Amino acid sequence: MAAPQQRPSVKKPSSYSSLNPSLAFQLSGPHTWAAALTPVLLAYIYSGLTYSGNINFILALILLAISILMQSAVNVLNDYFDYKKGTDSLENSSEDAFDAVLIYNHLNPRTVLLYAISLLVLAAILGFYLVFITGWPLLILGLIGALAVVLYSAGNTPISYLPVGEFVSGIVMGGLITLASCYVLSGILDPRVLLISLPCIIGIGMILFTNNTCDIEKDIPAHRKTISVLLGRNTAVKTYRAMIAVWLLVIVAIVGIFYAPGMPFILLLVLAAFPTLRAVFSNPLNQSSRDGAMAQITTLNVLFTAFYCLALASSAFLVWI
Repeated sequence: MAAPQQRPSVKKPSSYSSLNPSLAFQLSGPHTWAAALTPVLLAYIYSGLTYSGNINFILALILLAISILMQSAVNVLNDYFDYKKGTDSLENSSEDAFDAVLIYNHLNPRTVLLYAISLLVLAAILGFYLVFITGWPLLILGLIGALAVVLYSAGNTPISYLPVGEFVSGIVMGGLITLASCYVLSGILDPRVLLISLPCIIGIGMILFTNNTCDIEKDIPAHRKTISVLLGRNTAVKTYRAMIAVWLLVIVAIVGIFYAPGMPFILLLVLAAFPTLRAVFSNPLNQSSRDGAMAQITTLNVLFTAFYCLALASSAFLVWI
């Protein structure tokens, strides 16, 4: 039997580990990138079906890159400010390599902050290119997104410490990014996109809800007032499971009302997601099950969005024929 993994000892400030590509990748939180992928995928499918059959794939890749860079910047800044506030420590961090990467690997906080800024600068450069070829509405949406990224972790009372984190992350990542992406791909700023993006809004909010529910015991001493902390463990877990059902019902409602020919794909969605749904509903959502819970909610985001997009696409195809 393998010996248990030993936790790294605390090093002196002079012996900081270097920020190599592997640690930079861990800091960026790739396990949360579903929050960056799903809104762009939905925007690509919806724009192609609604406005034009010829959507620029290169622009879609640029949008995806911006979305991933913004999501990564949120993750890096969250690690940095949790370190600065003393929220993360070796004692309360799990053995997960992606949890409190700065603390666990004893990285230089200044280097981590510069890395976060570089991610935002890269996203801004790509964003200004898109603004140049599309127009000023994208600039406004981009500035709102950038402000949300900074305020999520920075300041005396960051958004991540308040019971609105799930709402803000869902609206910005799931709603505004989908809206901005549709605008770039189609040239049309259509508020109806926010309705179509409701499944993404809920799904991305659920990623944060998962994390916060697993971290209740860790967040209470840090004086975080997340929804999960305010609800308490038992109520938070029940609310979490209810929101999974609401998430699925919203997809059923949107497809049933606006894209009824695509309903067979919703049945396939339930069948494909059933093993993961069963695992989610049996997960206690605590620190020891955090890794599994995050993998499960990421899988549900991918499955729900993929079959939702298939339902939209098949509906349009059946109408055309």
